[in-house]
Amino acid sequence: MAHDTGLDVIEDAMEESLPIQEIEKDRAIEYPLLPDREGHDVSPEVTLMLRRSMRTQHESYATLVWRKFRKSKIAIVGGLIVLSLFIMAIFADFFSPYDPVRLNMSEGFIPPTQLHFVDETGQFHIRPFVYKRVQVLNADMTATWTDDTKVRYPINFFVPGWEYKLFGLIPMNIHLYGVAGDATIYLLGTDRFGRDMYGRSCLAGRISLTMALFGTLISVAVGSIVGVFSGYYGGAVDNWTQRFVEFVQSFPQLPLWMALAAIIPITWDQFAVFVTMSIIFALLSWTLLAREVRGKVLALRETDFVLAAQEMGASDRRIMFAHLLPNTLSHIIVVLTLTIPTIILAESFLSFLGIGIQEPLVSWGTMMRDAQTLQTLGFNPWIASSVFFIIAAVLGFNFLGDGLRRCGSHTMSMSGAGALLTKTRERRLHS
Repeated sequence: MAHDTGLDVIEDAMEESLPIQEIEKDRAIEYPLLPDREGHDVSPEVTLMLRRSMRTQHESYATLVWRKFRKSKIAIVGGLIVLSLFIMAIFADFFSPYDPVRLNMSEGFIPPTQLHFVDETGQFHIRPFVYKRVQVLNADMTATWTDDTKVRYPINFFVPGWEYKLFGLIPMNIHLYGVAGDATIYLLGTDRFGRDMYGRSCLAGRISLTMALFGTLISVAVGSIVGVFSGYYGGAVDNWTQRFVEFVQSFPQLPLWMALAAIIPITWDQFAVFVTMSIIFALLSWTLLAREVRGKVLALRETDFVLAAQEMGASDRRIMFAHLLPNTLSHIIVVLTLTIPTIILAESFLSFLGIGIQEPLVSWGTMMRDAQTLQTLGFNPWIASSVFFIIAAVLGFNFLGDGLRRCGSHTMSMSGAGALLTKTRERRLHS
């Protein structure tokens, strides 16, 4: 009898331990970060990834993108370059100590002004200064500009000068820097008409950057609409739309741009020429984005949130533009930042050939037109200084676009954490 009682107690204990084991196994599956019954923790790699995943669950999309963006030094540099160019273009009059459109034939082809910190006697000065430039006639009857070192002219900041209107509305005459007296300061020299090259480069940024941005926005609008329309409906609509995209892509861009720009009447006003050139640049630039958006929409149109919207009676327009298009925003931003430098280069090339922007408008391409001859470049190489603004703009937008492209793939880390979590759960199930 005592023996039977002992067996009953053992059987009861085993029956009670089975549910406990099942609970422990379920607990290990649902909470892999907690130690198991033997006290063994999960892999430190899994713990780190899952903790990062849990921390980012309550962060907004903008916070995630910024946290990813600020880790890329190249993207930060690109963003600062682009921001600097836009600031110089918007406040070009403030950065120009002299009127960039006023002719001054007596100061033509002055070399860039040298900034000095040490005078003739070897004394160091904290504030930089310049010397007055005088023209000297050489024995071969050529004139050169030299420094008259008798008087120092310190550089002052926030000085009054020629009058302008800030944003075209507020009358002002304050400029970032300047010199007193009869001395002048030209950081990038002057052109053949005596106009400040630095001030004209800042002023030219208004046309070059605005035209590139305006043309890119038109391209993005057309490409996004065509891409989401083609990808959502599919079938014959997608087939015919893609054939039309391929037809547009078959045109050679540069010859077509040159032909369309050449037929612009010279009697048109400045605004009409600006808008027409922007449309010409956007004419063939939308096809790449259309294919990018179409591929993304094809992958999203069968997802649960789209099917749920269809079941709830949402219209096709709402599904396309309220649900699908916002999910392609990362691709659109990347293509936008990579299209802008292409249009900048195209505008500079056409203006350099004389069939793009014309006077009195000024762009980086029109400034390069004065540097077409080897003689000009040989004697006055600073005339081509606008090329550095073009290079800075192209590199800045490319760096920025590369950083934004990497930010768009921030979900990869989340999927990596999910994969590790799945493997951990499977390992616990089979253990």
